[in-house]
Amino acid sequence: MTLLIILFLATLFLAYSNGANDNFKGVATLFGSATTNYRRAIAWATVTTFAGSVCSIFLAQALVKNFSGKGLVPAALTISSLFLLAVAVGAGLTVMLATVTGFPVSTTHSLMGALVGSGLVAVGSQVNFATLGSSFLLPLLLSPLIAVCFGAVLYVFARALRVKTGVTKEWCVCFGETEQIIPISQPASILSVGRIPLPDISIGTVEHCTQRYRGNMLGVSAQKLLDSVHFGSAGCVSFARGLNDTPKIVALLLVIKALGIRWGMIAVAVGMAVGGLINARKVANTISKRITPLNHGQGLTANLVTAVLVVFASRFGLPVSTTHVSVGSLFGIGLITRQADVRVVSRILSSWILTLPVAAILSGIAYAVLTA
Repeated sequence: MTLLIILFLATLFLAYSNGANDNFKGVATLFGSATTNYRRAIAWATVTTFAGSVCSIFLAQALVKNFSGKGLVPAALTISSLFLLAVAVGAGLTVMLATVTGFPVSTTHSLMGALVGSGLVAVGSQVNFATLGSSFLLPLLLSPLIAVCFGAVLYVFARALRVKTGVTKEWCVCFGETEQIIPISQPASILSVGRIPLPDISIGTVEHCTQRYRGNMLGVSAQKLLDSVHFGSAGCVSFARGLNDTPKIVALLLVIKALGIRWGMIAVAVGMAVGGLINARKVANTISKRITPLNHGQGLTANLVTAVLVVFASRFGLPVSTTHVSVGSLFGIGLITRQADVRVVSRILSSWILTLPVAAILSGIAYAVLTA
């Protein structure tokens, strides 16, 4: 009984780490494009992620089976409390390490690495690397590439639609109670890009400077419509993340028969919510501000791509990473606008490469210590 309680607490720690690293990713574009502030963004992320976690009870149980380790390691090992505890500890420590250093990493990658690390220590060559490649690695490698392409294509399409409907962009520069609007001339080509020079303001402190849209769509102010849809899309991404990530973590609790999947998912959902509320700030700044500058329309486009891909993956039990899809969609837009920070993205990619081996090492060590 004591071991099961420790396993439960370790799984909650993993859920907390997941929330701290992942919860803000769905609303990062709201914060990055100055559509709302950090507190409102994380509150919206918490509510919608929790809703996705609850719905995963009914919609995403295929992922529970995938991340229980069945098919990857011998069946007898997947019901071992010591094995599952080592996986929870290794994955949780890896995600928390990335969180405190500000890197958005994949809990999916961490879990996969932890399963392999503990499995190698426990059964050595009996780990099924063929299953690892087809069921885990392939979706994880393809999802960011698909997101980059979808993000770039959808942004070009959405931008063409905006120009065709006569909606223009303008700069809103505010300091104190004074507001100055500077219209932006529309480029001759859909793919034309360039930096817009801002006026030289030498008095006071600029509190807020952002782009907004002027014009109407469907009889409604383009800016208000865009902001409403943007909030909706951010909620969809957070909902999809809760839907996709909760079952992966709950898989570690299957051995606790008295708990049941439903109560396990509720417990994980609460852990994720608390982690996001307390520890999300560093990762939020990285993904919101450092990958590429965003305006409202670009943020909306990135969220739509992420939401569609993650919901699709959850429905069919594909273990994609919301982190990979979100960063991929942002980078795809940054490539089109030529404002992506390649150095920041390369560092994020390096953290992704390190996630699996670090989780495997920590999990392997944990299993060796627990069984010593």
